[in-house]
Amino acid sequence: MSGQQEEEKLGKIYDARLVRRLLTYLGPYRRRVFFALALSLVVAALQAVGPYLFHVGIDSAIDPVVHHRLALEPGLHLLGIVSVAYLASLLLSFAALYGQVVIMQTVGQRAMYDLRRDIFGHLQGLPFSFFDRTPVGRLITRATTDVDALNDLFASGVVAMLNDAFVLLGFVGVMLWMNWRLALLTLAVLPLIGVVTWIFRNYVREANRRIRVSIARINSFLQEHISGMTVIQIFNRERQARDQFEERNRAYLEAYKDAILAFSLFYPTVEFLAILAIALVFWYGGGQVLTGAVEVGVLVAFMQFAQRFFQPIQDLSEKFNILQTAMASSERIFRLLDEPAPSLAPAAPHRLDGIRGEIEFRHVWFSYRNVACPAEEDWVLRDVSFHVHPGETIAVVGHTGAGKTTTIQLLLRFYEVQRGEILLDGVNLREFDPIELRRHFGVVLQDPFLFTGTIESNVRMGTPGIDSERVDGALREVGLGPWIDSLREGTGTLVSERGATFSVGQRQLISFARALAHRPEILILDEATSSVDTHTELQIRGALERLFTDRTSIVIAHRLSTIQRADRILVFHKSRLREQGTHQELLALGGIYSRLYQLQYRDEEARAGAAEPDLRAPLAASD
Repeated sequence: MSGQQEEEKLGKIYDARLVRRLLTYLGPYRRRVFFALALSLVVAALQAVGPYLFHVGIDSAIDPVVHHRLALEPGLHLLGIVSVAYLASLLLSFAALYGQVVIMQTVGQRAMYDLRRDIFGHLQGLPFSFFDRTPVGRLITRATTDVDALNDLFASGVVAMLNDAFVLLGFVGVMLWMNWRLALLTLAVLPLIGVVTWIFRNYVREANRRIRVSIARINSFLQEHISGMTVIQIFNRERQARDQFEERNRAYLEAYKDAILAFSLFYPTVEFLAILAIALVFWYGGGQVLTGAVEVGVLVAFMQFAQRFFQPIQDLSEKFNILQTAMASSERIFRLLDEPAPSLAPAAPHRLDGIRGEIEFRHVWFSYRNVACPAEEDWVLRDVSFHVHPGETIAVVGHTGAGKTTTIQLLLRFYEVQRGEILLDGVNLREFDPIELRRHFGVVLQDPFLFTGTIESNVRMGTPGIDSERVDGALREVGLGPWIDSLREGTGTLVSERGATFSVGQRQLISFARALAHRPEILILDEATSSVDTHTELQIRGALERLFTDRTSIVIAHRLSTIQRADRILVFHKSRLREQGTHQELLALGGIYSRLYQLQYRDEEARAGAAEPDLRAPLAASD
């Protein structure tokens, strides 16, 4: 199902299966929830007490005194008691509602805290293949907008609906007990209200669906175009982007206008029917009072009941919208939480106290399509076998799409091979805990990613044992010493989102320092110097020579001049390992590598010879 189709899906208004799963998040707070539910009974009872007290005050105090059936002094005393009781009922109702709101808002926030924690924790355990096919904007929506919809249900939906239901039942019970004829007359407009509510619910449900779809499209558009603002401005696409945003913004406006229209018609209609019920009670009850069949206090009480009776009905209609939105949100959230997150760690993982750095690929086949038998054209690696000795520097070259970066992703167990096996120090990678396995690798990517925080936190990455001195030393080894000294806060300088205030070269050098500070046994460079100029590359050459020493290194490269003195070069072509050997051996072979070399350096070989990086220079490429 596409993201848009998923947002458009309405779902059930009430799904018992989803409700049961949602209630598990209220489980740790069940005592508070039960107390809030008990307060609902108190609120309902107190709401019904008020009109009844008017009946008692009028028919037991005021009317007897007026008609001289009761002396003034006892009448005033009784009226005072009734007034104090009425005031007490208002204060108790306020206290009960206050306690209920505080409890449920707190419980709702705690439940949403738990849910957001589960969502983020689950996302961290999902395989890379899931993120390959799922837009980031949709995942952000699950942890924010959809969770907020559930908070509305927990904090103000469930208990409020129970409050309204108990109040309505309490009113009906008291009215039937006091005078069943007036009660039936008061309830006579309920069928009309039911029809209006049914029409309103369906109309608003459709409007809410359109609102949800529109806001999802706006969020997706904003995320894409804000991230790509540089490209938009370079190609003068501002006007077209504004027009496209205007279209989505107007769709959202029109959907909201339809929802407003529905509410503007529904509430006055219910109010009109409520006034009609009051008028019927006044007309019929007034006649009954004149004939002596009904007391004045009973008529006044019924008019108050009629005034209060229809407010909960309006509230229930609105709460149904909250319930329906929450059901749709919970379905999407639980679909995400149900996404399989297979544990890659074996029951008894092989210990990794230290590794030599010996790597071997044995007849490895891999496809990004997670199926038993991918189509012939879907294989990214086909029967790949090679052996890397401890401390050896291996370069991997080939055309884009040949499978170079895929070998690295398999080595780090971001994906699992379909056939064959990968060995580290003679042990199958499947026997290692992936978390422990990745601690022994240092990776420098083409596109360095910096997190919001400080320069030091981006180098340390939360790894225990890396102190400030080690961070500072790593930064200076890659040539960032003068820059760090020029910063007022030094390594404590704040890093904005993705390091936007730093140059591309500075971000790349920080990523080199990150790898250097972690002192990995195996180093991987994936087009690691594509973002730095020649001067900057010379700055880090010495650091990289130290970084390559006494550790296994795998370098993915497009620029063949940077790998000429590698211990061995692996040449990939059309998903297969076609050639391997030293630079001179591959040139003498006259095959794919030789043609690549001639293509790149036929006109530049003489000029590039003097400045040619040596064996341990930073190497670069991407797949």
